[in-house]
Amino acid sequence: MKLVEISAPDFDLAMTLDSGQVFHWEKAGNGFVGTIGDCPVYIEQGGNALRAKVASASSRSRLHPGQDAHATITSYFALDHPLTDICASFPNDPIMNEARDFCRGLRIIRQPKWECLATFICSSMKQVAHIRQISLALRRRFGERRQIGNRFAYTFPPARRIARASENDLRECALGYRARNLLMTARLVSSGKADLKAWSALPDADLREKLCALPGVGMKVANCVMLFAYERRRAFPIDVWIERVLKQQYFPRRKKVTELRLREFAETYFGEHGGYAQQYLFHHARRARGSHQVVPAGTPRLAKLSAPVG
Repeated sequence: MKLVEISAPDFDLAMTLDSGQVFHWEKAGNGFVGTIGDCPVYIEQGGNALRAKVASASSRSRLHPGQDAHATITSYFALDHPLTDICASFPNDPIMNEARDFCRGLRIIRQPKWECLATFICSSMKQVAHIRQISLALRRRFGERRQIGNRFAYTFPPARRIARASENDLRECALGYRARNLLMTARLVSSGKADLKAWSALPDADLREKLCALPGVGMKVANCVMLFAYERRRAFPIDVWIERVLKQQYFPRRKKVTELRLREFAETYFGEHGGYAQQYLFHHARRARGSHQVVPAGTPRLAKLSAPVG
């Protein structure tokens, strides 16, 4: 087993893993166990440093071919993102400032493209806890078990493995109607008709169009994949949480605001790092709003939310 120590200033590991980006990391002792690509990892944080244990045989991950464990972990958790500058670019308004302060240290993870796409296809109209259950079921049934010390983690199954499954097999992982969408998309990806890697070269509009043409992918899922897998930081996913935040905080006097109007507003108002702003607003809405947090004067208080992610 290889021990890796990484400098990680301006980073909150626990908050980042709990912010609705990824769904497979499990709390273990003082840290978390999960996988980065096919590499099992145990990771914990102490102050401004990360300590990670990586199985020696898996110290090079398919996520970043040719990189060692240190570089892979650094890249995965986006420790190179200029977080101070990103947060400084956020709009200066009460709700955004509150979300920024609450989410200090949260970073956008760089996820493997297929894993991210498949997971968010499964996320439609599901709460975070349910998505975690689905992810674990898929990993246990179709992925590979990897050992890290005395703990185990499961890799996410490649598209070709899902493509060979039956729809009923997938339904047994609690996917419901999402099973067919995942199966059809896996077949497109494994056949090469949907070349996720090649799509990296596309401009945002064309990438979004390609993603939305896949079974089970609408505008919200496409934007999630663009943000979390393709590092398009301008992408601004709008789910029920964010829709409610935008309507209540930015359009409080309008009874009806169309989805198109919200998308246009988010694109112009939040700017080039809108995806980060969205993630901060999303996590803040889930964890703080409607609880004990003090709301700035003149800002309408959000009702306590219990809505699904999609």
